Amino acid sequence: MSEIPIHVRHCILYEFQLGNNASVAARNISAALGQGTVTERTCRRWFERFRQGDISLEDHPRSGRPLECDVERLQVLIEDNPRLTTRELSTMLGCNQSTIDHHLHQMGKVNKLGSWVPHQMTPDNIQQRITICNFLLSKHNRHRFLQQIVTGDEKWVLYVNHTRKRQWVNREDLPEPEPKADLHSKKVMLSVWWDYQGIIYFELLPHNTTVDSELYCKQLQNLKIALQAKRPERQKVWLLHDNAKPHIAKVTRHKLEELGWQVLPHPPYSPDLAPSDYHLFRSLRNHLREQHFDDQDHLKSDLENFFESLPKKFYEDGIVDLPKRWEYVIDNNGAYVVD
Repeated sequence: MSEIPIHVRHCILYEFQLGNNASVAARNISAALGQGTVTERTCRRWFERFRQGDISLEDHPRSGRPLECDVERLQVLIEDNPRLTTRELSTMLGCNQSTIDHHLHQMGKVNKLGSWVPHQMTPDNIQQRITICNFLLSKHNRHRFLQQIVTGDEKWVLYVNHTRKRQWVNREDLPEPEPKADLHSKKVMLSVWWDYQGIIYFELLPHNTTVDSELYCKQLQNLKIALQAKRPERQKVWLLHDNAKPHIAKVTRHKLEELGWQVLPHPPYSPDLAPSDYHLFRSLRNHLREQHFDDQDHLKSDLENFFESLPKKFYEDGIVDLPKRWEYVIDNNGAYVVD
């Protein structure tokens, strides 16, 4: 039967009892309650039901999936696997999708797209993150530990940083076309090291140069010289870098022993625990948007100005945020910190 209000159904029954046909009934009801309130076809269906002796005005049970579902089982299923669709849940519980959707909203559930994470971690990866974060938190309580951290990383920087933007145009007009980014656009590798006070040292690598252990050791030597010039009071260095091969090579370990620097453990596949990734490079990416550089000197000058323009608190925040992230990983069973 049609989904029509109960007071309209009473009117249809009244017209039937008056002896009017379906056409007259529809016309009379629409004249009284408003044009289009009920159609002749709907009146005809209800009249057929009344002629069979059924003058109840309630809907008959419908064929197909039942409306009711096992709410407790639904909650167990969705908590066990939040990626299940309403169609999949409908099949599993034997009720229609609209009922599933209704109960999910009653539970306070909303459908959200998950954030991308860097890596599908194994149980070993997760345990490493928890163990290392526990270790780092224990050091956090030591005097000036965070102030002794020097962190660094590498990042590709493009000469032309073009992004597609929305345009305000008339409804009938097409937006101006924009050239697609070159898949092999000119770029340069940036290596940068910093601490809670600011940038200590950075360099742009020559074209076609890759960071291997030999080059990385030279960079560490340059970093030491820069530290002596910019942080002459620094007595101890805790170096925080990721697990890239040049960083953990035997020759690099020997170089770090020679420099007398301690290396902080860093769990694999964990850019969310690397201050350059989650803090410095994010700000740099926003700065570089829509920027065009003619050559490497132009790019280097811009980077110098950008790094110097950031207040000391910016760098301090990037380092001071580390303990909160370590705590998050521990409290959330090794999960990624999602910003």
